[in-house]
Amino acid sequence: MPAYAQDEPPRPGRRRRREDEGPLPDERPTDIIPAIQDAPMARRPGAAPPPPQGSEEEYDEIFGEDAYDDYDEYDDYEDYDDFEDDDRAEPERIEDERPERQGPPPKKRKKKRAVGWIAALTVLVLLAGGAYYGFTEIFGYDDYEGTGESDVLVQVEKGDSTSAIGNRLQAAGVVASGKAFVKAGEDNTAVSRLQQGYYVMKTKMSGASAVEKMTAAASKVGQVEIRPYTQFHDITQPDGKVTPGVYTLLSKASCADLNGKSTCIPVEELRKTIETADLAKLGVPSWAVESATKAEHKDRRLEGLIAPGIFNVKPGWTAEELLTDVVKASAKRILDAGLSDQSKGEGKTPYETLIIASIIEREAVKADFGKISRVIYNRLDEKMRLEMDSTVNYILDRPTLLTKPEERDKAGAYNTYKSLGLTPTPISVPSAEAIQAALKPVAGEWIFFVKCEKNGLSCFAVTNDEHNKNRLDAQKRGVY
Repeated sequence: MPAYAQDEPPRPGRRRRREDEGPLPDERPTDIIPAIQDAPMARRPGAAPPPPQGSEEEYDEIFGEDAYDDYDEYDDYEDYDDFEDDDRAEPERIEDERPERQGPPPKKRKKKRAVGWIAALTVLVLLAGGAYYGFTEIFGYDDYEGTGESDVLVQVEKGDSTSAIGNRLQAAGVVASGKAFVKAGEDNTAVSRLQQGYYVMKTKMSGASAVEKMTAAASKVGQVEIRPYTQFHDITQPDGKVTPGVYTLLSKASCADLNGKSTCIPVEELRKTIETADLAKLGVPSWAVESATKAEHKDRRLEGLIAPGIFNVKPGWTAEELLTDVVKASAKRILDAGLSDQSKGEGKTPYETLIIASIIEREAVKADFGKISRVIYNRLDEKMRLEMDSTVNYILDRPTLLTKPEERDKAGAYNTYKSLGLTPTPISVPSAEAIQAALKPVAGEWIFFVKCEKNGLSCFAVTNDEHNKNRLDAQKRGVY
């Protein structure tokens, strides 16, 4: 068996020379291809040797003893093509010896774990809530006994449910638990009709007592309704009755009796506050501050700047706190009515538009607002005096009825029979409809109008002759 080098496997058809063998004849190691061609083919064990070349001695020396004589015992050398490399080793699988990945688990797994915790907590909360509900249903709820002890104010906000009101009462110390109020009011329809505002209640009341007191009309305090046409000063009617003005209405709304102490703010205190207050700090719109501040009658500086509607004022507020709350709420309502720096009358400032709206409110019924507005604009454009009885009677604190000649002859900024242009301030609380009419008067050439119907409607004229005719017709029908 020929010896092979251990570092290289034998190739078919060749063998390595033994170390004790000498070099082949005519060996040319520098020329690879000729060396392969000239060198005799090495015999693979079990395979046929190549055809004999050279002498018998040389052949046997290379391929083994008697190799020359044994050649004929093998098939042709072409059978070499059928040789199968059965002796090759199978490739060895190399295992991945890298260490396993270290670090936090994948985010997806963490998210699932977080969701699982949330779900578990949700279940626990629901179970706890259910347990509490079952406990209160079976074992009851906290409740005081009796009609209460000391007075306390409780505020109800717009949209509060019965449960929300119960919670407010509990927070104020009125009832032991909100449930006591809710349970006591289940069969009382008046509870569901409770409105926003302030209520005088007592501490430590039973649920039933709290329901009874809160639904009583006398418990609601601090609410005031200011209607269109109203002015700050009281108005004395022809029959001697007094129509309360804004001062009186706000003063009355401030009143409540809490533990034997009155919270009323006197009219004089409100008046002095308006005369001296910083109007901007009170909440007057920026477009009205300068003109209102320059008003000749300081106690009328807020005239027209209080909007109509319902206000809830808290008993116990100072005069400044009360006025600030009402003025700021009014500024929003005036803005909602459409009056602002960007929205004003034809060629007028926002404050002048507000003055026109207040005159419209005092001079006509709603059906005539647009026409009255056009008459005012036409007269101002023609540089005519307005000659409105409402402006004369405003400074006299009287309703808008006929004026006497001597009253129209008196000079004054509010006497539009003598003064040209608009009055220094508004003369009443204008409605949203009056503001809209001042912003957008209807088209027309009317210069005159007179109340000619008992329902308050007026007749309008372009010429003075038409106007005199309308006046005579109105007098014949007994309108004035």
